[in-house]
Amino acid sequence: MHLAEATWTDADAADADLAVLPVGSTEQHGPHAPLGTDVLTAEAVAERGADRYESETDESVVVAPPIPVGVAEEHRQFTGTLWVSEDTFRDYVRETVESLQSHGWQRVVVVNGHGGNVAALRETCARVTRHTDGYATAFTWFDAVDPDEVTMGHGGPLETSALAYLHPELVREDRLDEAAAGGADGWGEWHSGVNLAYDSAEFSENGTVGDPREGDPELGERLVDDAATALSALLERVADRDLELPDHR
Repeated sequence: MHLAEATWTDADAADADLAVLPVGSTEQHGPHAPLGTDVLTAEAVAERGADRYESETDESVVVAPPIPVGVAEEHRQFTGTLWVSEDTFRDYVRETVESLQSHGWQRVVVVNGHGGNVAALRETCARVTRHTDGYATAFTWFDAVDPDEVTMGHGGPLETSALAYLHPELVREDRLDEAAAGGADGWGEWHSGVNLAYDSAEFSENGTVGDPREGDPELGERLVDDAATALSALLERVADRDLELPDHR
């Protein structure tokens, strides 16, 4: 059940204690990919994973509306990028999760599409689990696919492939050469195991990392399908998880 499309009475009648919350970002992804890449992909994986779980288990999942702005100040030099502080983001996600739990959907999987959100989501989900009667965990969809099949980058082959499959009309194919020419080979400026760069503009002229010309819609379909399969399996595990916390030792 998609909350944004349901009435409150539909939601009240839902026989579910499991919910998914897509979370992404509104940020630059080079000259060829939309600012909403991270939220579009997270929402697609969340929907497909929930559908697969429901079809395989005959159990219900509530799909919450996506959170479209995240921790993305590292892209601030590129017009259109939006961001909030980690404190604001953690509070917003936590309170959204707790509002889902208040309606009886006690087990929440946050489906994430932005690397900059990962640390804050881990902390937020731990806090929810430790200090409420419910459980939360974060699933970053691109961490669930085969790293040997495609390079992640930023607006690189992985994200461009996913978009070419999900929203081909949003990929500016006439700008792929430009994106590759002005992009970086890797993320950051590394010395002695330390990334000295804080902002993507320090090492990428146009924000791209990786060669988006290697993107392919068929690859994108496999990646999204693999992520949805992994999410469905995670939902099964979370649905069966014992929520009682360990006693003090």
